[in-house]
Amino acid sequence: MTAYDVIVLAGGAAKRLGGADKPGVRVGGWALLDRVLAACDGAARTVVVGDRRATSRPVVWAREVPQGGGPLAALGAGLRLTSADNVLVLSADLPFLGPGTVDALLTAAAQLGREGALCTDPDGRDQPLVAAYRAEPLRRELALIATEHGNLAGLPLRLLTAELDLARVDAGPDAAFDCDTWDDIAAARARIREHGAVLDEWITSVKNELGIDLDFDTGALLDLARDAAHGVARPAAPLTTFLVGYAAARASAGAGPDVAAAAVAEASRKATALALRWEAEAAEAAETAESAKSAGQGGDAAGGPAGGAKPDTGREGTGTP
Repeated sequence: MTAYDVIVLAGGAAKRLGGADKPGVRVGGWALLDRVLAACDGAARTVVVGDRRATSRPVVWAREVPQGGGPLAALGAGLRLTSADNVLVLSADLPFLGPGTVDALLTAAAQLGREGALCTDPDGRDQPLVAAYRAEPLRRELALIATEHGNLAGLPLRLLTAELDLARVDAGPDAAFDCDTWDDIAAARARIREHGAVLDEWITSVKNELGIDLDFDTGALLDLARDAAHGVARPAAPLTTFLVGYAAARASAGAGPDVAAAAVAEASRKATALALRWEAEAAEAAETAESAKSAGQGGDAAGGPAGGAKPDTGREGTGTP
């Protein structure tokens, strides 16, 4: 993967949110800034331009001069603290940005002759704050703009992007979705609870909350929970998945995420097989009991006579049938 630093712009006034602390607004129980940081956790250095705050992972802080000087001034302040040849530039209000979009931007920016790449939204509009830039031409153009205008404060981003040879990356319906208004926040919160997205969103949020860097087969765990609930008892589902996680952690202690993911898969396989054996035994017992009942013996779950009486062993004292 292409080495890169990232600059996250988190210092806007959020006027359309009534001056609220936009990077700290929660979507899916997770601050917008932290959601963006999770998408670019492969950066060598992460610079956040804005007020200091608690974050989900370590960052370097910067502030534009003058404060509130706009995106170009913020970009210039952040760029001074980076050293990689490629710089990812993101706004702090992108709730659905994912690692896939980050990879696509870095790959497109690395094309021969390109000076960067930016996302376009479904309406075809460029999104210069969902972009990857080559550091050298980015520094060059910012210096030229500052020389021409005296400084970078209050200048629009289009002055920068118009001078760079940039590839375009289709962001799809979600990656470039930003939260400028409370209606946007409400839409984002509703979207993550849609049936097709809520599970992935929840699992991602939990992993980030717990600091777990692990890709595993969600479907296999869900199948295990279903089999345990159906073949054993409903409370067995959450308890079994907990035990699978514990067993996987013990089996992969000190190893990397790939080994841990394999341990989860193996523990899930064993537990699923056990749950299916329990289910098969229950079905066999039920079938035996039903056969005994049909034969007029009124059998119990083990197939014996009703009331728990012992089988006839012959005439008393003779030992013969």
